[in-house]
Amino acid sequence: MLEITRIRENSEVIIDGLKKRGLDVTEIVSNILKTDKQWRSSIQKLQDIQAESNKISKEIGILFKEGKQDLANAAKSKTVELKEQEQVLRKEASNFEKHIQELLYELPNIPQDIVPSGTSEADNEVVEEHGTKPNLSEDALPHWELTEKYGLIDFELGVKVTGAGFPIYKGKGAKLQRGLINFFLDEADKQGYEEFIPPLVVNEASGIGTGQLPDKEGQMYHVTEDDFYLIPTAEVPLTNMYRDVLIPNEDFSIKICGYTPCFRREAGSYGKDVRGLNRLHQFDKVEIVRIEHPERSNKALEEMVNYVKTLLTKLGLHYRILRLCGGDLGFTSTITYDFEVYSAAQERWLEVSSVSLFETFQANRLKLRFKSSDKKSHLCHTLNGSALALPRIVAALLENHQTPEGIKIPEALVPYVGFDRI
Repeated sequence: MLEITRIRENSEVIIDGLKKRGLDVTEIVSNILKTDKQWRSSIQKLQDIQAESNKISKEIGILFKEGKQDLANAAKSKTVELKEQEQVLRKEASNFEKHIQELLYELPNIPQDIVPSGTSEADNEVVEEHGTKPNLSEDALPHWELTEKYGLIDFELGVKVTGAGFPIYKGKGAKLQRGLINFFLDEADKQGYEEFIPPLVVNEASGIGTGQLPDKEGQMYHVTEDDFYLIPTAEVPLTNMYRDVLIPNEDFSIKICGYTPCFRREAGSYGKDVRGLNRLHQFDKVEIVRIEHPERSNKALEEMVNYVKTLLTKLGLHYRILRLCGGDLGFTSTITYDFEVYSAAQERWLEVSSVSLFETFQANRLKLRFKSSDKKSHLCHTLNGSALALPRIVAALLENHQTPEGIKIPEALVPYVGFDRI
């Protein structure tokens, strides 16, 4: 959420900045400034009445001591009137504040200057490509046929037990899944990320804190009886561990990670692009999260991008990195790098990771601050990234490493799965 002080001081900069997303927020910003002015006026009147009430209260005792009963009683009546006015103004100010909050929730984050303008994924910028596309035989199979051929994943059984988008992994498919999770966690540990096992459901405040609510409630599974939400990513519980936290100094760099299943409704997704593992309602992912000093967050973003590159290199996958354009950025992000691996059998690119910097956008919602050397508190910067999401990684591994003798397992994974070929 953008800070209200930032909007007061730089409203035109914000309006211009959000044009990069293809948005015209002139009216929303105008409404925010108007309501903010009304709120501040109510607060000022409230403070004036409170000061007057306190002054009269002190005078009442003196008047009684001086035997001026009539004046004292008149003063008491005046304080009653002021208390009533105070209640009205307090409610008025609260309503203005609530309305400002609702309007602020409508504004997405402002893209960094380096983010290209654009309205869709067609305008994203390829900043790097690593490796070469695998040269498979003409009879190479897509992963959904490979998983059936080798008995790795049962999509139909998942439909029977739950529904489409909830596959059942079995045999070496299950071991590959477990091996990848452990591999990603061990690699994160080597990079200094502390591991957590967070809850798989969160409350509404956590969804609001990281920006999934109220923006994406339609994509989240909602447990209505308890008003909980199934997590769409470990980012939500991991980052919310620091909600309402004041870090006591400015010498900090918090690096955490966690493996979780993730749940997404993916409403409106259909067609050949969602076949097999391409798009699921439940999938496994290892997430990395960082909380940084504002002066060091861009450096942290670079480190996270480089880290994800090492994972894909160790898995022997051909990948490319995209800098997302303004129109394709997530609501909370100020800059995002997407990683895509090439699926040789499908002859298309599959997104496997997004690494994003949110600057103060999440921290403002979370009230996540640090204390600087001048004893003032400032908002932290937050970042996160997939390292990695498993479904499309598995799809690419199976397709790209298939041979006439079976599917070859990357050397880095062999100790984790216990076999070098399927």
